[in-house]
Amino acid sequence: MGESDKPLARYSTSEMAIDTRELIDHIGWTSPRQLHVIGVSMGGMIAQELGYWENLRNRINMARHTFFGPLHISLSTSGTISTVSKEVKANINSYRQIYSPGVSIPKSPDVQLDDTRARMFSQSWLEAPDEHGDFPTNGDRFAAMDLEKRQDTEGFTRKGFICQAIAAGWHHKSPEQLKELAEKVGRQRIQVLHGTSDEMISVPHGETLARELGEEEGVTKIIVQGRGHVLHLEEKILYHEALQRMIEKTENLN
Repeated sequence: MGESDKPLARYSTSEMAIDTRELIDHIGWTSPRQLHVIGVSMGGMIAQELGYWENLRNRINMARHTFFGPLHISLSTSGTISTVSKEVKANINSYRQIYSPGVSIPKSPDVQLDDTRARMFSQSWLEAPDEHGDFPTNGDRFAAMDLEKRQDTEGFTRKGFICQAIAAGWHHKSPEQLKELAEKVGRQRIQVLHGTSDEMISVPHGETLARELGEEEGVTKIIVQGRGHVLHLEEKILYHEALQRMIEKTENLN
């Protein structure tokens, strides 16, 4: 995606985490408990991978949506397709649709947009008036943004999209790995957010992620009723306030 090179290859969230680590090193963000890692959707998966890098662990202050805070991680529940529990297996079909054979079958723009909107956003948000007033509804604004993105034939390619989807589909963290991650980052520095109307990755994934990371031992879990996959758009105030609380909390822990 974007202006990065897109060679045809097997991508993985761990490789993407390496790219992120190298960028962080290049910038010079190397002090202890300096980083707030915030990952949304596949970014949550990458945030999980970052927590395993020895030279990064002491830099992370917070993690949420999935994320870790100074040092913290915030994880958006989109961040785990991972833990092997019965309730998650029962709700995995919606996520598989992303990289099913049908993704390569040409569809009209209208069909593609309807499908994407339904999986990413709650119906109530899509039907609400556009908060900026430029379009009739939020759904219309998203459609315009998505169509504009698709006009960038160099930055947004089908090959790149499929390779990215494969990377997300192969992401896995076992309960044991999540426990190890939580212990090394610190459960007080981890927050998980998920919407109950998320049709991209269903809410049992978020519940399971929080439980396996250690909800009863300090991990913060926020489940938002009636909201979809893109919480930072559907619930901007709630999302920003949750992030601010986590940043302040983890900085105080230092």
